[in-house]
Amino acid sequence: MLKAFQVAPLSNELDDDIQHKIDFKTKPPGSLGGLESIAFQVARIQRTLAPKLERAQMLVFAADHGAVDKGISAFPQEVTPQMVTNFLAGGAAVSVFCKQHNVALKVVDVGVKVDMPDHPLLSKRKVAYASQDFSEQAALTLDEVNQALAAGAEEVDACQEVDLLLFGEMGIGNTGVSSCMMSAMTGQTPEQTSGRGTGLDELGVSKKAQIIAGALKRAEQALNKPMGEWAPWEVATQVGGLEILAMSGAMLRAAELSKPFVVDGFICTVALLFASKLQSAVTDYAIFAHQSDEQAHQALLQHFKAEPILKLNLRLGEGSGAILSYPIIKSAVVFFNEMASFESAGVTNAT
Repeated sequence: MLKAFQVAPLSNELDDDIQHKIDFKTKPPGSLGGLESIAFQVARIQRTLAPKLERAQMLVFAADHGAVDKGISAFPQEVTPQMVTNFLAGGAAVSVFCKQHNVALKVVDVGVKVDMPDHPLLSKRKVAYASQDFSEQAALTLDEVNQALAAGAEEVDACQEVDLLLFGEMGIGNTGVSSCMMSAMTGQTPEQTSGRGTGLDELGVSKKAQIIAGALKRAEQALNKPMGEWAPWEVATQVGGLEILAMSGAMLRAAELSKPFVVDGFICTVALLFASKLQSAVTDYAIFAHQSDEQAHQALLQHFKAEPILKLNLRLGEGSGAILSYPIIKSAVVFFNEMASFESAGVTNAT
């Protein structure tokens, strides 16, 4: 019932050669730590001993959420189009970091509540003018879910010359939607998955958890089964968000094309969680940028057995953590390709 993707697990054919190349650089084995793991992963994804990261693309997916009217965010819904405008004008955090690192930025409107004016950096793929309020009814139709997945996939198809994809999001209320999706997929309680988002106080977080709990109970009654038995399409239709699902589609398509992609923070990791319910091998292609300050993100990273590159207590979203990790990922590939080996440098190896 959902758009089909076919993601191949990574081959281990070159594993020994990749590890040998890493180990015989002019350094003690393992001394470059996480850089070695990143280099190994990129070489494995690209199936080569000469991986390249010459061109990267940041895709920020934007949408609104009906449940915002219930109070799941500290900010009003009109901030979504305002921030999209800020991205396009170059004033947002992700904008300035992309400019700093010479990474192209595109904003993809899959569900902003208003029509955005044309802009060279804006891709108009609106599926709906926001999702429905999931505390009262299903958030999305199945057709809308598939359109969102397809929109993400098609944006990746437009990046054929890109070696690395970075994903981000914008949508007031999407931390709450992500918490709801995480609870539905993992069984963790709303109290465990709900965090401060854009700046809720303790009372606000408690209220958000109550709204999510009510939405999950409503959906269980509508589907006539407990959330532990929901199929992925039921999670998506009942409590999903358009920009989150579009990121899932983008991740799945990137993996189909054997392109590594960078996972930002909590919301982006929930998108990966959903993608992994459709094709488990998608996680092989994911590089985890950072551990955010959103309380449930650490549990998600542990679920994936992931070692994020950074821990800076970020909770901004936008893809900000992903772009901050980018120069480190580039450095991993540079050392793999350009650092001398003991043999080439005439340096005596350890015995």
